Amino acid sequence: MTEFALDLNDDQKQVRAWLHGFARDVIRPAAAEWDEREETPWPVIQEAAKVGIYSLDFYAQQFFDPTGLGIPMAVEELFWGDAGIALSIVGTGLAAVGVLANGTEEQIGTWIPQMYGDTDDVKVAAFCSSEPDAGSDVGAMRTRAVYDEAKDEWVLNGTKTWATNGGIANVHVVVAVVDPDLGTKGHASFIVPPNTPGLSQGQKFKKHGIRASHTAEVVLEDVRVPGSCLLGGKERLDERLARSRERARAGGERMKNAAMATFEASRPAVGAMAVGTARAAYDYALEYAKERKQFGRPIIDNQGVAFQLADMRTRIDAARLLVWRASWMAVSGKPFTAAEGSMSKLFASEVAQRVTAQAVQILGGNGFTREYPVERMHRDAAIYTIFEGTSEIQRLVIARTLSGLPIR
Repeated sequence: MTEFALDLNDDQKQVRAWLHGFARDVIRPAAAEWDEREETPWPVIQEAAKVGIYSLDFYAQQFFDPTGLGIPMAVEELFWGDAGIALSIVGTGLAAVGVLANGTEEQIGTWIPQMYGDTDDVKVAAFCSSEPDAGSDVGAMRTRAVYDEAKDEWVLNGTKTWATNGGIANVHVVVAVVDPDLGTKGHASFIVPPNTPGLSQGQKFKKHGIRASHTAEVVLEDVRVPGSCLLGGKERLDERLARSRERARAGGERMKNAAMATFEASRPAVGAMAVGTARAAYDYALEYAKERKQFGRPIIDNQGVAFQLADMRTRIDAARLLVWRASWMAVSGKPFTAAEGSMSKLFASEVAQRVTAQAVQILGGNGFTREYPVERMHRDAAIYTIFEGTSEIQRLVIARTLSGLPIR
């Protein structure tokens, strides 16, 4: 087991510098344009593919970093560049992780390359879980998958919402109910291949922030996929369902939800996104405060501004430490006995909201205009307390973990 350390090794420092350069030179100059256009920044994604950032190999290298710091380090740098464009670059990873976590080796080898495409023809993928009536409450999911044994096909019906790359993706990974009596234990994940009849894009959302990232509904109407598109295969699914039914009969309904455990392990990555956005706002506000003069001196000479910047930096560093600790625990196989994954996401997301608001305040009227990037950063930061579990859900997870009680 790798010991927890705060010093990045030489390879990690090189990767961080490379990503920072890409964020500074490619992402940032394009950020305002794609925020205004509210469209997927295909040219930027293609540039990321050309240099090797938008690829399975790159994310696999960071994912399997034995220190656990590869992913949070990479994510922070990209989101320092711009949250909307960065989410367009990393969004495919959500679907890829779904396949890596649940798929067979054959499924991994078949579908993940199709999610990314190549440098001449980049593709994206979508992970579809949330529904209009099933966001935080995953047990309320209604999308159904019914097995047609005669044709060895699964038939999917339902509507997904808040899907990053939904409808424009080459490959969709869809979570559906296969046994309603088992609640969340009766869910399974399916690959929907390109150009499958019955899958369509519903409403595309016009969002407050992260506007360069495509977010839409995905409508499934009698979507038929081959049996081979059930992630993990039917034999494994049948075994899992049988175990769940047996535990339910034996009074084991309160066993730990595997989906919740997966979310808990992935939440530090969202925390790293928030840290990147907060750091970007802080950096800009710091330089502005050193250059902007009022009453004949830089505004950073005023304690009211200087103390804000001191608090901003302190909170950012504290958030990063929580994210790094949780990431190291996840890769080291250490259990989150105090919901450390949720802690990191909760704290970092709320730090991002506070720090970006302080950056707007430091810039004054300028900070309220789109001529300066902190306005966009503040809008972008709002998403972190909402997606992949709201702040309220994080507090609930932490409280339940600490108390061992089903707090509602």
